[in-house]
Amino acid sequence: MHLSPDQIVFWQYGFFRINATIVFTWAVMAVLTVGSSLVTRRLARGLQRSHWQNLIEIVVTGIEKQIAEVGLRQPGRYLGFLGTLFLFVATASLGTIIPGYEPPTGSLSTTVALALCVLVAVPFFGIKEQGIGGYLKSWLEPTFIMLPFNVISEVSRTLALAVRLFGNMMSGTMIIGILLTITPFIFPLVMTVLGLLTGMVQAYIFTVLAAVYIAAATGTGARHLTPQDTRDTPWTA
Repeated sequence: MHLSPDQIVFWQYGFFRINATIVFTWAVMAVLTVGSSLVTRRLARGLQRSHWQNLIEIVVTGIEKQIAEVGLRQPGRYLGFLGTLFLFVATASLGTIIPGYEPPTGSLSTTVALALCVLVAVPFFGIKEQGIGGYLKSWLEPTFIMLPFNVISEVSRTLALAVRLFGNMMSGTMIIGILLTITPFIFPLVMTVLGLLTGMVQAYIFTVLAAVYIAAATGTGARHLTPQDTRDTPWTA
């Protein structure tokens, strides 16, 4: 039993190695890229829409509503980033139903990379919304003495994002592996279903926390939302 997909090495030459984390990360990205390209080739604006388009619109609308509920004005601005985070983590978890597949989110390197994306996105959206002066001023609130503590908080919560996702995904894999050894029939099937559910929950939590951090950086809140903001979509942003 492997604790991490990093331990599964497919090819190595000197210091260079291709492990399961790299292979399955690119596989997930390929599935998302090709899949989104195929299902969005013929989008209709009228009432006659394909089942795929209806499914896509349900997913997009659902993610957008969650972003709005966090307190971000004009959620369509953040849909591309936060939606991609959710779909990547969710797809990586759903792939566990495929024999031989190892979720890349079970590797600390992958979860750290995702958390670093959030770390970069927070000041990016914060500066875009408030300007560089307004964003930097928020680091000094409520007083300039809090600057080092605010920096530590920013770094620590990013680390917490990575460790939380990694820990939950790794523990689920370990439990399934143990049950496969003890009871190779019923329990592993049940735990696989529970693992899929856990993966989806972790995708949701990771995305919501990222949205909360961005909302804090942009200085927005649920009380600032207007009906026009909640109707904002990626096509009108």
